[in-house]
Amino acid sequence: MSGGPWWRDGVFYQIYPRSFATSMHASSTHGGVGDLRGVTARLDHLVWLGVDALWLSPFYRSPMRDFGYDVADHCDVDPRFGTLADFDALVAAAHARGLRVIVDWVPAHVSSDHPWFREARTGRASARRDWFVWADPGPGGAPPNNWRSTFTDGPAWTLDEATGQLYLHSFLPEQPDLAWANPQVRRAMHDVLRFWMARGVDGFRADVVHNVGKDPALTDVPADVAGLPYFMVNDQAVTHEYLREVRRVLDEFPGDRMMVGEVFLLDPERMAAYHGHGDELHLCFNFAAVFAPWSAARWRACIDRTAAVLGARDAWPTWVLSNHDLPRHRTRYGSEARARAAAVLLLTLRGTPFLYMGEELGLADAPIPPDRAVDPGGRDGCRAPLPWHGEAGHGWGPPTWLPFPPDAATRNVAELKRDATSILHLYRRLLAARRAAPSLRRGTFEWLPAPESVLAFRRSHEEDARLVLVNFGDDRVRVELPSPGVVEIASDGVGEGAVFEQFLGASQAVVLRQPTPAARR
Repeated sequence: MSGGPWWRDGVFYQIYPRSFATSMHASSTHGGVGDLRGVTARLDHLVWLGVDALWLSPFYRSPMRDFGYDVADHCDVDPRFGTLADFDALVAAAHARGLRVIVDWVPAHVSSDHPWFREARTGRASARRDWFVWADPGPGGAPPNNWRSTFTDGPAWTLDEATGQLYLHSFLPEQPDLAWANPQVRRAMHDVLRFWMARGVDGFRADVVHNVGKDPALTDVPADVAGLPYFMVNDQAVTHEYLREVRRVLDEFPGDRMMVGEVFLLDPERMAAYHGHGDELHLCFNFAAVFAPWSAARWRACIDRTAAVLGARDAWPTWVLSNHDLPRHRTRYGSEARARAAAVLLLTLRGTPFLYMGEELGLADAPIPPDRAVDPGGRDGCRAPLPWHGEAGHGWGPPTWLPFPPDAATRNVAELKRDATSILHLYRRLLAARRAAPSLRRGTFEWLPAPESVLAFRRSHEEDARLVLVNFGDDRVRVELPSPGVVEIASDGVGEGAVFEQFLGASQAVVLRQPTPAARR
């Protein structure tokens, strides 16, 4: 593709390695856990589907209390997932197929098993003591402020009895926060980026990256947000300085390396600020879209707000429907018809789309019996293993680490690939249409008049144009257009190749190809 950075034109596919695919060589040892060789063996699925890049969730050495986001060694592969040689082979195989590779970078905290923290807690005079955030306890052992942790529903502080001080952890007590105010910490985390870029990765997804900066005065957060986890309200000016340093590290390497940030702040304008002025993050995840219900009005407001706040900074949007932290959109929206229409919307909006493994199968969250629940945040349902075929085991070895999603015997890659009317083929058609149409990759965006339940917009680039219509309603509706168009993609497959008859079915979406001005003359 041409016309801009690859990460603007491309479509990313998120892989949660534990649940994507197993190579069998490790499954008997690690209880049906996916691994890097399994990912490599299934890369042709991504090529067939038509995505441009894959994002690997953490595969680093970890005690897995937060399933990889508690990193014990940033520069090695956990044996559950394989070896550094397996990682190198995966990158080489992906690049040979024209796929870019980005990996998770977890900069704000480490595992309590990390050598840095183990050394820090040996004594107050430790050389790495100030690599972490410490405070003396208040009266009665009280924490120094009202900051709350995630997962524990308690203070973001835990007493280290051996040294008599409390340490900060925005998440589990086993995930102490790093002190980025220390230049040694920043240099160490920069070297992590260099390590993986030297091994060929094309970029990074930065985990809760806005949380690297901390208020040195440890000031209480305001009362109206005091009940929220600290990381959701932490927004320090110094973090932008840190991210400009990170951007300079990325720019040391050729190949247009990039970083997309998880900036989990509730205010879109504060999120947008983390793009800087083209000198901080390349992309930020747009969580407003993830939390938008199935409503034309709410989605329109989300799209308009995104365009306004990012346009003010000349920043490029991202769009995502599902990920490893949230219920799948098929579950949230309640039907496959809506999930299909949402796929049309996701892949035709102006910006970079991110797919989550399995959404191309229309997967819903797996029901998790209490005795199988393992995640501290209750996110197991969206992390269930991907079913590759309908036979026993669904492409996996012994019993998997989590149960399979519903209807795995029929809703799996092999079965849906055989069915040309399936949601899997819809995603493939959408990705092919997006790749072929400059208007859908980098064109302008313009709203069109439409009934209340419908979003209608035009994407245009030079003489290439597409019209997109998405019916959020449960009834058939008439949509009058100023000029005719041919149905290139329909979410239910109905009418493709024919002139649009100006009626949308319930929860139906269509992409219309309009004649270019030259063709109309």
